[in-house]
Amino acid sequence: MTSQPSLAKEDRLPGETGDSQVPDSGLKAGLKNRHLSMIAIGGVIGAGLFVGSGSGIAAAGPAILLSYALVGVMVVFVMRMLGEMAAARPSSGSFSAYADRALGRWAGFSIGWLYWFFWVVVLAVEGTAGAKILHEWVPGVPQWGWALIVMVVLTATNLASVSSYGEFEFWFAGIKVVAIGGFVVIGLLAVFGVLPGSHNPGAGFAHLTDAGGFFPKGYGAILTGVLMVVFSFMGSEIVTLAAGESEDPRRAVTKATNSVIWRIAVFYLGSIFIVLTLLKWSDPSIVADGSYVAALKTIGIPHADQIMNVIVLTAVLSCLNSGLYTASRMAFSLGERGDAPKSFARTNKRGVPQVAILSSVVFGFIAVFFNYKWPDTVFAFLLNSSGAVALFVWLVICFTQLRMRGIILREQPEKLTVKMWGFPYLTWLTIGMISFVLVYMLFDKSGREQVLLSLLVAAVVIVIAVVKEKVLAGRAAPAYSGVNEDVTAS
Repeated sequence: MTSQPSLAKEDRLPGETGDSQVPDSGLKAGLKNRHLSMIAIGGVIGAGLFVGSGSGIAAAGPAILLSYALVGVMVVFVMRMLGEMAAARPSSGSFSAYADRALGRWAGFSIGWLYWFFWVVVLAVEGTAGAKILHEWVPGVPQWGWALIVMVVLTATNLASVSSYGEFEFWFAGIKVVAIGGFVVIGLLAVFGVLPGSHNPGAGFAHLTDAGGFFPKGYGAILTGVLMVVFSFMGSEIVTLAAGESEDPRRAVTKATNSVIWRIAVFYLGSIFIVLTLLKWSDPSIVADGSYVAALKTIGIPHADQIMNVIVLTAVLSCLNSGLYTASRMAFSLGERGDAPKSFARTNKRGVPQVAILSSVVFGFIAVFFNYKWPDTVFAFLLNSSGAVALFVWLVICFTQLRMRGIILREQPEKLTVKMWGFPYLTWLTIGMISFVLVYMLFDKSGREQVLLSLLVAAVVIVIAVVKEKVLAGRAAPAYSGVNEDVTAS
């Protein structure tokens, strides 16, 4: 059987891999399939799931399950769209490179820098969270000292090689997966009263309705819950960036896209369901101790808070590790496309974009400093102005896929191995869902500031992108005009 001809190198996206599966960009294919599999599985498990779920339960009661389900469906659709594009044309810039091609240079520039900005701020948030836990264990080292140590160690890991990042993330994600899997199994046994030595009475599913019904805060609380849980899903798209440095990008993306449904079902819906069946949603310990710690305590597991601290620290380190990797690879892709300093696109002999990594971590350190020096002013602005970026990214992915489907069919139809279901209707439905959440946030007291500040930053970045494009077009215009004149004269 004859193979299809590969796309000419000059027609590829920056960072896109050829049929050899080795990137043309200078990055090395150092991630193994097991690395990609665990990055895909662990990517949807952020520290927000462990830390923030208690507030969501308190706000919506058992109906928070529907909030998680709605956001989960939205993420599944977005990942399917992204998987369609990434499986056809793997690229280190992922959705930013696709937006560049499908929507215009301004779109790729804008969403790329916004995404980079989001992860740089995440570095500060997670670095501080990890430092707090470590400071509790070893108070002799100041909290800022722990933040510095953690950032330096993970920076060194990312600078060493992409396989070092993959190996660290493999074990970090593995611990998270085992922890949640064990929690679900042990919790189910306790729910039905068959766990040996458990203090839980084994009430079955009674707690889902015995404290004011399934909708104790009304049906509108589902939307409130959506706002509280939507940002804990950010990170599922990382696997499409990492795929560009893997042994078999298309296989990795296809596998990750196909498995996203069960990952969200088990890790989010499954674990929150266990919490709600072990405790009444109104139990004050859910907010005071955290939902998972409260559930472990009601089962009778000793030192539940310290066990959860270890798991949360692992989730934080995983998020830091992936955040630094993701920010640096987006910066690398922007550099390749001429939307960032060219030095960002240079790699060392190990295939590592050293300047992109160091530049990202420097801004991360600055954000950490702001968090300690001006937490309620400067850092609060950074946090809020990046708060809605996740929704912007998902929205851009949707609009990009609407255009990229036609481009792929026209240029490489044989590469359309993963397809978005119900195209274009489910794509437009997802756009409507994301837009609705953004509009609803404007009318929500806690979400309004995030949307407005995020829109302000997005507007500034888009203006810069448009001005940059016009300047470049203006420089190219004279030469173009001269060619036309010569053709006309002849």
